[in-house]
Amino acid sequence: MDKKKVAVPLVCHGHSRPVVDLFYSPVTPDGFFLISASKDSSPMLRNGETGDWIGTFEGHKGAVWSCCLDTSALRAASGSADFSAKLWDALTGDELHSFEHKHIVRACTFSECAHAISELFFEQDTHLLLTGGVEKILRIFDLNRPDAPPREVDNSPGSIRTVAWLHSDQTILSSCTDIGGVRLWDVRSGKIVQTLETKSPVTSAEVSRDGRYITTADGSTVKFWDANHFGLVKSYDMPCNVESASLEPKLGNKFVAGGEDMWIHVFDFHTGEQIGCNKGHHGPVHCLRFSPGGESYASGSEDGTIRIWQLGPASNDENDSVPGNGPTGKVEVSADDVAQKIEGFHISGEGKTTEKENATDA
Repeated sequence: MDKKKVAVPLVCHGHSRPVVDLFYSPVTPDGFFLISASKDSSPMLRNGETGDWIGTFEGHKGAVWSCCLDTSALRAASGSADFSAKLWDALTGDELHSFEHKHIVRACTFSECAHAISELFFEQDTHLLLTGGVEKILRIFDLNRPDAPPREVDNSPGSIRTVAWLHSDQTILSSCTDIGGVRLWDVRSGKIVQTLETKSPVTSAEVSRDGRYITTADGSTVKFWDANHFGLVKSYDMPCNVESASLEPKLGNKFVAGGEDMWIHVFDFHTGEQIGCNKGHHGPVHCLRFSPGGESYASGSEDGTIRIWQLGPASNDENDSVPGNGPTGKVEVSADDVAQKIEGFHISGEGKTTEKENATDA
């Protein structure tokens, strides 16, 4: 008989307080990267495949609630309880700019296709940073002119919890901390054009890599919405209140959800059947995100750790089609590459530890 396989995650230590947000970069020529936000005020950058710590962004004076990387993984951004959103050089760790707000910044994200709206409001070839928070204001900053006043959309019905771009950056998605629903804003008019109704506040909203679905978590429900026509595609009840959910980006046939029971649940997208349950965290799960190739996903918890889980059995096939940090998906990072990434970063003994949890002998 086959022995039951137990998922053994990579455990990434370093944060001293709860991990509240995770973001994977797309695959770049140097591989892909994972950035984490924590209440300890210090976002961390890691190798997305191995979880190896690269560096810590130092400068915030309060809990960091949100973090993101641009499409090339050359710049990072973070939103904090210190009333600021900061822009960072992801190669050196240097702070490039601090965008001051009047209250806590809960969410931030880079634009992906800025050309679509740059002719209307900004210079051509611009890159934008979207922020939202307790002020109930969406702000769009022009990163080519960081000292210029941002464009503001200020009629959010509640404190903003999540933000995302849709439709080649022509639409903004936002959810609120204290009221249900997801609001979709037309960037040109600054008005709400659609509301996706939910019973509970949406704690996680993710746009799928192919732009087809919006995945939301509210209360004990995970929902999938058509990102173009905004209809509800699927809705599944969860075994507990979940704080985050993420759809597998390559095939779209699985999703993961996690929350107050400290477990990561794996489900079949088409049927809603639970097909896996991974245990290991010692506190509620606050955030979950799939890697860009879908071969693994990361979870962040109240226990201060990040765990990277393989979606299925590790493949030894040299022709593995999932892109990784080297030509065959295996780790191939030279000393020069690592030195370049670490240059200028704060290095501490705590942040370097990435270890396998000890598996129980069968």
